[in-house]
Order: sequence, then structure tokens, then C-alpha cells
Amino acid sequence: MTAQKPLPERMRPDDPDLFLGQSHLASRLKSLMAAERLPSLLLFGPPGCGKSTLALLLARSRKRPYLRLSAPEAGLQHLRRSLNGIEILVLDELHRFSKAQQDFFLPLVESGELTLLATTTENPSFSVTRQLLSRLHVLRLRPLGRSELMELARRGAEQTGVTLSDEVLDIITAAAHGDARTLLNLVEYAASLPEEMREPEQLKSALPEVMMRHDKDGDSHYELASALIKSIRGSDPDAALYYLACLLEGGEDPRFICRRLILSASEDVGLAEPNALPLAVSCQQAVEFVGMPEGFIPLAETV
Repeated sequence: MTAQKPLPERMRPDDPDLFLGQSHLASRLKSLMAAERLPSLLLFGPPGCGKSTLALLLARSRKRPYLRLSAPEAGLQHLRRSLNGIEILVLDELHRFSKAQQDFFLPLVESGELTLLATTTENPSFSVTRQLLSRLHVLRLRPLGRSELMELARRGAEQTGVTLSDEVLDIITAAAHGDARTLLNLVEYAASLPEEMREPEQLKSALPEVMMRHDKDGDSHYELASALIKSIRGSDPDAALYYLACLLEGGEDPRFICRRLILSASEDVGLAEPNALPLAVSCQQAVEFVGMPEGFIPLAETV
């Protein structure tokens, strides 16, 4: 059965010493592992940084009955039935719960009846109620660094039993954008290719396309928009067009992009080039008139 599991699941460590990344939290995690009582925690960070793995390691270290659930699959009735006899709940994607569902945990967490180890990819200041947030210790996790991803890629390749050169693993690492889950999925994919396709040049064309993530309702909405404007400000057209493509591919409202371009053209860019503002306004009018997907053409020209 284990052999049928995806590589990221097979690679999930049972030993804290095998956990990679989050060196900035090392001392706090060591204290939590050794503490007599584990507090309720919220692990916040991007996908594939180890939030669920870390929560499971903490839960198992207690030697207490624990349960892992994902918020999208767990309604309140399901939760009430499932928590009977459970002392620790590992709950993925807490931000998917409504305010009423989050309020369900308030008395359980406050009384200590339940230790909640929740994970979220969304900024908890916006996605978690203040009442619940005040009862949780928040740990912010970071994307894995290049050296950590390379180490994980080597472990993953060893697990598949297929030899992948460091040059191939370096290509995969670059394509993963700091996401360990994506990295291991790509390692597994590369290992499944015929041997001649595992050469660096052939692999580049064979790898599935991995676009930079964008959630128009989440943090990356602002991060990508900021990256777009900073690239324009830094006179880097290739980077600006890339971030524009990420926004549009992620389903961003083109009117939002037009507003940001008009604001940028009214600030330091406009001081250097007064015609930037009329250009940005014309872009907004063109996008409204032409619509999408063809609207990307005036957007790209303006950017």
C-alpha cells in the first residue's frame, strides 16, 4: 500500500531530526517538543513549507490520541462525532472554516480539553477570527531555501530508486519555487521518465509547467501586484511582463491591474514621464472596450 502513496506522502518524516527547513524556529520547536504541555498552535506559511508535517510531528511527540482532518471535509457535525476521545486535532486549512465553525473551537481550546494544531496558507489576521487567534500561538513558516530543497530532492530521488544527477535536481529545485511538495512531485515525475528523457536539456522541455501561485483573495494578490509595480519602477520589462502574466493566469480582475498601473503612472514614474498617466488611462479604456482575453495586449504594451 505504501508504494502506491505519492512521493511527498512517503517522504513525510516520522523523526523530527529529518525535518528540513524553518531553522529560524529551531529553538522554539525544540522547546515545544520538550514542554510538559503542548499549547494550541497556528502554523502559517506558503504551500509546501512543512506545516502539516510539523503539526504531525508535534502531535506524535505527545503520545496522546490525535486526529488529522482537513477543514473542507469537516463540518461541525462531523467534528463533534470525530473528536470523541481525541486530545490533539491537526486541522489543515483552518482559513476554509467560517466564523461560526471557528467559534466551535473556542471553549475546547480555552479549557484545554483539546489541543488544536491548525495550519493555514492565508494571513491569519484576515482569515482567522480574533477570538480564536487570541487563543493560539502563531508560528510563521518560510519557503524552503535552495540548499534545503536540494537535500530533499536527493532524498526523494533515493526513495524512487532512480539516479538523477545534481544538474537535473537543480533544474527541478528551481522549478519548485520553494515548495517541497511540488519538488517531490517533480522528482517522482522525472524518475518515471525514460532514461534518455532524464538528461538536463530533455528534462527542461518535459517538465510540467509550474506557474507562480496566485490567489486573488489572498496574500499573493498583493505580493504579485507589488512585484509588478516594483519591476516597472526598476525598469525591468521582462520581470514586469512575467508578473503581469502571473496575475492574469491566476484569474486577477484586469480592472484591478489597470488601477494599479494608473496609480503607478501618477507617482514617481509619472514624475519622470508625464505621458505615463495618459497611457495608463488609455489602457484602462482599451481593456474595458476590448475585454478579455484580448485585453492582455494593451495591458502588456502599457506595462
